[in-house]
Amino acid sequence: MSTSRPDQDRHQDRHQDRRQDRRRRPARDDVRRALLDAAARVFARQGIEGSSLDDVANAAGFTKGAVYSNFGSKEGLVAALAEDRTSAYLDLGLEAVDALDDTLAVRAQVLGDRLTAAGHEQRDWHLLFFELWQRAVRSDDVDGAFRDRRAALHAAVAAAMEEQATRAGETLPMPASELATLLMALSNGLAMERMVAPEDVPDDLMGRVLALVVGSAPRDACPDAP
Repeated sequence: MSTSRPDQDRHQDRHQDRRQDRRRRPARDDVRRALLDAAARVFARQGIEGSSLDDVANAAGFTKGAVYSNFGSKEGLVAALAEDRTSAYLDLGLEAVDALDDTLAVRAQVLGDRLTAAGHEQRDWHLLFFELWQRAVRSDDVDGAFRDRRAALHAAVAAAMEEQATRAGETLPMPASELATLLMALSNGLAMERMVAPEDVPDDLMGRVLALVVGSAPRDACPDAP
């Protein structure tokens, strides 16, 4: 029995529709990126506990199923977001100083200025950071994703400090781990002050402070000093 022409046409139409759907469907990485960006905005503005996965999915233009298929749960999304935003913030700073061939003080000032600019460009990042910090502290989540990412960031910043000092041919004025703590506290603290009193936080304040901190090492930190 031969297939009628209308049946063949309908089969071809369905096949073409499926191919068009595949072409229109965004890549998994693009979906994940859109969901992370949407989660950052929604969590920063509504709070993590005050937001649902439906809120995140709607903001990204997908269904809640897309969140589950990419992250498994709300906790999985929060963990992935903490890692994503921490890595992005560090990368912004490192990119600003990687090509420099200057003193450690100049490198520090450029780093501070770039992180300050990033705070202006991505205000939601600091709101999200405070939300993640509060959530971790209030829940005594000493082994959670936020603490893990904070430790990884601290180690990466300390390593970057040592590398920049080596490239500048200078000695850090204090242990790199302490400088990393100082930089992170300064960045977070100034961001908080800028949100409520921007007129009190000049754009170059963080850079100037960091330059002063690393500009000259104390004598006991310089083994070759007379």
